[in-house]
Amino acid sequence: MKSMYGRQFATMAGMILLSFLMLGASFATLSYQYTIKDKQDSMGRSASIIAAYTSAFINENGEYSWREDVFQGQLSYLALATDVHILVSTPDGTVVYATDGVSELTALEGSTIPQQILSDTLAGSFAGPTRLGGMYSRSRYLVSLPITSGSFVQGLVLVSCEASEISSMWRDLSAIFLVTAAAVILIAAIISSVTSMRQSKPIKEIAAAARQFGHGELNVRVDVGKRRDEVGELADAFNAMADSLAKSEQRRTEFIANVSHELKTPMTTIAGFADGILDGTIPPDKEQQYLQVISSETRRLSRLVRSMLDLSRLQSDERAAQQQFDISETMLQVLVSLESKITAKNLEVDTQLPDNPVQVWGDQDAITQVCYNLLDNAIKFSPERGTLSIAITTKGSKAYTSIRNQGETIAPEELPLIFDRFHKTDHSRSADRDGVGLGLYIVKTILNSHKENITCTSENGETNFTFTLTRA
Repeated sequence: MKSMYGRQFATMAGMILLSFLMLGASFATLSYQYTIKDKQDSMGRSASIIAAYTSAFINENGEYSWREDVFQGQLSYLALATDVHILVSTPDGTVVYATDGVSELTALEGSTIPQQILSDTLAGSFAGPTRLGGMYSRSRYLVSLPITSGSFVQGLVLVSCEASEISSMWRDLSAIFLVTAAAVILIAAIISSVTSMRQSKPIKEIAAAARQFGHGELNVRVDVGKRRDEVGELADAFNAMADSLAKSEQRRTEFIANVSHELKTPMTTIAGFADGILDGTIPPDKEQQYLQVISSETRRLSRLVRSMLDLSRLQSDERAAQQQFDISETMLQVLVSLESKITAKNLEVDTQLPDNPVQVWGDQDAITQVCYNLLDNAIKFSPERGTLSIAITTKGSKAYTSIRNQGETIAPEELPLIFDRFHKTDHSRSADRDGVGLGLYIVKTILNSHKENITCTSENGETNFTFTLTRA
């Protein structure tokens, strides 16, 4: 039985059956003991009453009063009323009278009671199953008491019933219990079957959906209704995973399309101008101009390949171990490395850096690349003679680095997209002919790997990027 439904049903059915077997065994034992005890007490009371009555009758009517019709009639009535056999014997164990309530048991009269029963009775009482030394063909349950007058033993009274009769009530109760138990087990089995099937069905649906997903059907989802149990959580987790994988696949497809597009344009330009120079279509006096274009497009391809290699390294998590470093010093070093670009645009640089070092945790080389990409991006989209602002502040356990530049305002609908791969807006940033659209994506990837955040705001002709680092 390999299915989850089969195993769960077998387990629940087995537990229910075991529970009823244990309950049934306990019930049978207790009810049997109670039935026997009740019958013993009843027969003991009957024997006591008969012994007292016989003693009183003998004291009143003499030693052989057991022969009188009145006495025998009374004992027959008691035997009939209690459904027992009544025997009266002399002190030496000789049966002098026996009746079953309907007639006198003459075959038993004159028989001798076994010595062990006689001794136990004379010592106080006897109770238990016996055939009375062969007087009965089948075992009967017997209660025997002495008939006494003061300290003098006048005889014995023996009350017996069929051993099977003593358990008749127990058998009736057991039959009722068994019927009830069978009905409960049947109902429980049905409920268990339905419950197990209900629990295993959505799991089978999830498994089937996973197989479809493995075959490339990324639009498959699992619907388990309004379930809020563990199976519902599993289905929600599967659907969330499916959504994530579908988005990843979509991004992968878009990435391939974007890379193909980015590679196709410069390669087409290079091939076209090279062919034009080789076949003489381009005049010799313009070859230098077009060779310059080929060189520029080649460098652009080199930047694209380098950026993609950087992305591959970042996404494979091949980073140096985190270390402590001064983010202010790192930012100043990057600023110095970009001095020529800043000078070329005659930008004014406004730095607001703390007097003391701001020690942070991180991969210094990776954070240096973040600072470089953001500053290079700010310089690229700043107007001539604009202002470039750099500020570092601290708050709690975080250091905040802000880079602000003047220029065209980014539309609100574009802000959530600027960190996507190969994204370029349709306005001012489309003028970025040298970029490959991966700079901000690399920034976001590095900061995500550091579990840090970056935000961007753009309004009134100013664009501001702010990222966080954990203070050391």
